[in-house]
Amino acid sequence: MTIKKIGIQMDPIENIDLNFDTSFLLIMEAQKRGYDVFYYNPIDLEYDKNILQAWGFFINVFDQKDSHFKYISKKKELLNLSELDVILIRQDPPFDMNYITSTYLLEQLPPSTVVLNNPISIRNSAEKIYPIQFQKYMPPTIITQNIETIKKFLIENKDIVTKPLYGNGGEGIHRSRIEDLTLQGIDENKNSLDEPIIAQKYIPEIVEGDRRIILIDGEYVGSVARIPQDNNLKANFHAGGKPHKTDLINRDKEICDALRYDLKKKNLFLVGIDIIGNYLTEINVTSPTGLKQINELNDLKLERIYWDKLEKKFFNLKKS
Repeated sequence: MTIKKIGIQMDPIENIDLNFDTSFLLIMEAQKRGYDVFYYNPIDLEYDKNILQAWGFFINVFDQKDSHFKYISKKKELLNLSELDVILIRQDPPFDMNYITSTYLLEQLPPSTVVLNNPISIRNSAEKIYPIQFQKYMPPTIITQNIETIKKFLIENKDIVTKPLYGNGGEGIHRSRIEDLTLQGIDENKNSLDEPIIAQKYIPEIVEGDRRIILIDGEYVGSVARIPQDNNLKANFHAGGKPHKTDLINRDKEICDALRYDLKKKNLFLVGIDIIGNYLTEINVTSPTGLKQINELNDLKLERIYWDKLEKKFFNLKKS
């Protein structure tokens, strides 16, 4: 069995930043392997008469700023997605009902179409909640909408960070210290919040950055340190974090080993985990990034490793 056509479900391709975008790397490598690439946005999914289809374009991509893609067809076509051999789910959060709906729809495809990451597992593995299955590696953590509970947590831990449970891109992150006598970014006149937040004990090592570790089919393939700027709490690249070369420490290896079996079992094929100091903070399963920076710092081609592993696992194709 061979791969002929792949699909990629992602945000508008015209808006991507070639300096950071992992999806583009995966498309480029697919194209080099001779696969036809069908691109569509999540809002263009349709289910009708037991058929899941999407409006989109077959595309060619080019490593050229401001001219990085070309539609092969002149207008959108409606494609039965079961005609594709592989579909990559690569749209960014927020992980809202629109995102969840797309996972339910993609779940309807026959086994002959490999969907990665597995849509059921994406839905069941919210990126800030999933780590509590491995809580021995996490900092002290609560998830709540109750403001009094957050205040109590601050008193117990003296220095905490709060963030929206389903936020992304470093939005809504606040640090509160006991001496401030107030919760930053939270309206204490309310009894409860409009949505759940996650609060964690502040990890001082964040000033040195966090480590984004990439796992493909549960196996470590590369990592990058993300250094926040100007005492910022946000180390992710979209918030201005700078990439630096890093190696795994023993604690990182221990965490990777702990996650391996579960990631493989759930077909969470491409995952980015975030570690600050000795603590696991997030397991990114929706659209993890960092491949571009790891490649550049270590002279790697992680997109090749991705497709090699995918071909071998799902299509029994061996690297020639």
